[in-house]
Amino acid sequence: MIISTGMSTSEEIEMAVGLLSTENLLIAHSTSTYPCPSHELNLQMIHTLKKTWPTVPIGYSGHETGLVTTWAAVTLGADFVERHITLDRAMWGSDQATSIEPGGLIRLVANIRDIELALGDGIKRVYESEQVPRKKLRRVLEPTTQSK
Repeated sequence: MIISTGMSTSEEIEMAVGLLSTENLLIAHSTSTYPCPSHELNLQMIHTLKKTWPTVPIGYSGHETGLVTTWAAVTLGADFVERHITLDRAMWGSDQATSIEPGGLIRLVANIRDIELALGDGIKRVYESEQVPRKKLRRVLEPTTQSK
């Protein structure tokens, strides 16, 4: 089950999660404004929700125009994203202007995959691709041992 936090207070979210088992639950941070201005997205809530429910996948449900803030949500640790899609943003409907057309969806997913790769594992290493420039450009002073 996915619950969206749009239009909800922290207390209401806690009550909803308390009524449900956290097993098979996903929580999506959201602000339910169409379109949502960037200053109301509050993407740091992803961290807050992850800290509150560390065993529950926390995602992002975006209703903003553009893709950059959804990419930011992924960078901040969103485990999943939800965006509305449409065949034509000019069509009639309450959320058409903030929906993503098929080409935008393809771009969103491709760039999320790039972000996932770029985030890496947090372990510092010298990559094979750095070996030639390292030999050419790097100068290191060897540590000296001082005797007493």
